[in-house]
Amino acid sequence: MKQLTIVAEDRVGLIADISFILGKAKLNIESITVEVYGGKAIINLTVKDDAKATRLLAANDYRVLESELITFKVKDEPGKLAEISRLLKDEGINALSLYQITHGSGFAINAIKVDKPKKAMKVLAPYLVRGD
Repeated sequence: MKQLTIVAEDRVGLIADISFILGKAKLNIESITVEVYGGKAIINLTVKDDAKATRLLAANDYRVLESELITFKVKDEPGKLAEISRLLKDEGINALSLYQITHGSGFAINAIKVDKPKKAMKVLAPYLVRGD
C-alpha cells in the first residue's frame, strides 16, 4: 500500500479541492490525515489506485510524494501496539508514521511507514495484512 503525501500552502478549501479531484475520478479516499504547520498543510492519504491519484493531483499542480506503507493486524486490546513497537525497536527499525486504519471484531488494522521496509516486512510477517 502506498501513502500519498501532499505538502501545500494551507488555505480554505484545500481539502475540498483535493477530495473533488479524486472523487470526480471515482477514487475513494481510504484514509486521510491532515496537519498544518507554519502555514503548510501536510496531507497523507491512501487510495486503491495510487498511480492514478498521483497523476491526477500532479496534473492539478499538487506535488505528491509516494511512500510505502506496511499494513498489519493485531488484537484490539491494550499492549498489542507496544508488542509491535518492541519488535521493530529490537531490530533497529524506526517508525516514521503510524496510524490506525480501522478496528472492530476484536482486531485493529494499522498502517506504518518505516525506515527499513524490507526488514520490517520480515519482522512483522505474522501480522501482515495480505496485499503488502
